[in-house]
Amino acid sequence: MTVMTKPDDTTARAAVSAPALSPAITAKPDLISVEQAKAMDVARMTDLFKAHLNPGQLHFMKLLGFNKIKIERAEGMFYIDQNGRKILDFFGGFGSLAFGHNHPRLLDARKKFQEEKRQEIAIAFMSQYAAALAHNLAKCSPGDLDMVFLGSSGSEAMEAAVKLAERAAGSKRPKIVYAENSFHGKTKGVLAITDGSLYRADFRMADNVLRIPFADIEAVERTFRSDPEVGVIVLETIQGGGGIIQAPAEYWHKLRALCDQYGVLWVADEVQCGYGRSGRFYAFEHYGVVPDVTALAKSLGGGKAAVGAMIARREVYMKAYGTPKTAMIHAMATFGGMGEACITSIEALNVLYEEGLIDNAAAAGDYLLQRLQALKEKYPNIIKDVRGKGLMVGLEFHDFSQTLPMVLRPVVSVLDDKLKGSLSGFVGALLLRDYDVLVAFTEYNRNVIRLEPPLICQSEHIDRFVEALDSLLTRGIVSIVKDFVKSQVR
Repeated sequence: MTVMTKPDDTTARAAVSAPALSPAITAKPDLISVEQAKAMDVARMTDLFKAHLNPGQLHFMKLLGFNKIKIERAEGMFYIDQNGRKILDFFGGFGSLAFGHNHPRLLDARKKFQEEKRQEIAIAFMSQYAAALAHNLAKCSPGDLDMVFLGSSGSEAMEAAVKLAERAAGSKRPKIVYAENSFHGKTKGVLAITDGSLYRADFRMADNVLRIPFADIEAVERTFRSDPEVGVIVLETIQGGGGIIQAPAEYWHKLRALCDQYGVLWVADEVQCGYGRSGRFYAFEHYGVVPDVTALAKSLGGGKAAVGAMIARREVYMKAYGTPKTAMIHAMATFGGMGEACITSIEALNVLYEEGLIDNAAAAGDYLLQRLQALKEKYPNIIKDVRGKGLMVGLEFHDFSQTLPMVLRPVVSVLDDKLKGSLSGFVGALLLRDYDVLVAFTEYNRNVIRLEPPLICQSEHIDRFVEALDSLLTRGIVSIVKDFVKSQVR
């Protein structure tokens, strides 16, 4: 028989030695400090850009003269470089600087948030800041656009919008229609509806997409009628990368009617044209229609935080993610709804309305278009078109051969395709070098200069820009080309 004996001390525990909390010292790499980064000169910046960021991009920066400039600070409508030169910003970060640089109210809100050590990432809990921002976006949105997804970029917001719409449309209607010359982002999903061979490169695209011309309502109707698997159509209300291209009001009215008739969900990409830039909060509001899903980004973070948002009709949202089983299919990512980013956006929305920036965008945009139209009449052989809405304006130049004397046009015209974008590049580079003015360009129509100044832009800023452009064009094309070439050999 086996006899079991009970230990004398039932409270005894095995002694375990606690390890040293810092058994070794990890060697610190050769890191650059914040102050060293601030003091870095252009040569060192160039070396690090080539070594660690994008060596090929440096070629284009050199062509435009961007590689010679170190921005020390920025305020309002201006960048200030290493020499104290104030550069008028008519680029506006592709529409991400509605409030200009370092708006004081936004700086104050962020400073207070930091000083009070409020929470930044609250994934496990509900965030009062994300909830408040979602409420505010719903209040700014027409119709029943009231369900919000928060992210960190326009691409992420559009990814969320397209995924939501595809799920809501259902598995029997998986096809997505998009437009020629569209730009919806560079991430893998929305790359399939971004109509650019440069960005698509040799990546494999999703095969459930259909491409149609922009602003062609007959093409929309043919596609909806002929293919019952179409469930979603995705369109920029104003095409930015396409060269600031708009569709007429009747197009949007008929589009809404066709979507309702055929049960197709309309996703309006307002990442660049939204947030007051067109002179209304959303550009589609000019036409009295409401999409099923939309997306914002760019200035949503007030130029101080990376914030994007999808806003959807509740009915559409609930079809996609409305049950506990489906709720987490596309919930916010780690950095969606971060505290400081949200309070920046909350304050920015209040500033947008309290300082009348939407109305200012409409008025300043009208004035800018009027002044540029006068330049078009003055230089009809150089400026082909002026177009836009609010402070989202495109200035299109003729093909290079058409700007030259008649005797040279037949010879040069054979090179027009290769020279496309050269004149806008020359003008942009010389505006920066000689007039301290920064402008932008477009992805697909390279003859277009894109103008998206901050919504705080005043008439004196517009006058300065237009007078600089007038002075430059007065030189004539031959002199502009010579001046640009000289800038490259200095």
